[in-house]
Amino acid sequence: MRLLPLVLFAAGAAHAQTAIDLPALIECRQGVSDFAALAPVVNDPLKAVALGWRPLPQGNLFMAEYQLNTPITVFGHRSDHVAMAGGTIIAILDLPDPRPLAKQLELEVGYDADDKFMAGRELVSRDVNDAKTGEALIESVVLGVSNVKSHPGKTLAGCTYSLDQPAEGEAPAPPTAPAAPATTTPSIQTSPAAGV
Repeated sequence: MRLLPLVLFAAGAAHAQTAIDLPALIECRQGVSDFAALAPVVNDPLKAVALGWRPLPQGNLFMAEYQLNTPITVFGHRSDHVAMAGGTIIAILDLPDPRPLAKQLELEVGYDADDKFMAGRELVSRDVNDAKTGEALIESVVLGVSNVKSHPGKTLAGCTYSLDQPAEGEAPAPPTAPAAPATTTPSIQTSPAAGV
């Protein structure tokens, strides 16, 4: 299966400022089109500042990190530190061991050895059609928890939103919803479950 770049809205900063529910995005309670509202933030640090996010120096080459002016609560934990990597939005939590949170969220352990842990679970997998081309796609929403060497003593918890093409030879089911209009943003295919 070939992973497409995440399709994002060409939304204005005003839309992004009013429409983003950051805890819902991180907890996988939204979809690809909701995640698309973050496109202006990824592409313009000034838009992040307008949302109350202060860009931080990169502690990990695969993540753009932000300090929030107003902390949020996700998965029952307070955080003022978030990061984005491609189609993934995560909270960086002050939890030295990610295992209890992964167990609480009923995630499947993908890797657990020494100082590295990854767990995740796909919450949504549905057939959609691209609004412009009519192409059959699969919308996927994956909840993940992990740790990473660049952030010792922290747990990364969040959600990956993606649109995939069906596997070769696989007939797509009738679509349940149209996909967002196509505007692409750089996409690094990583997730909290992949341990960025």
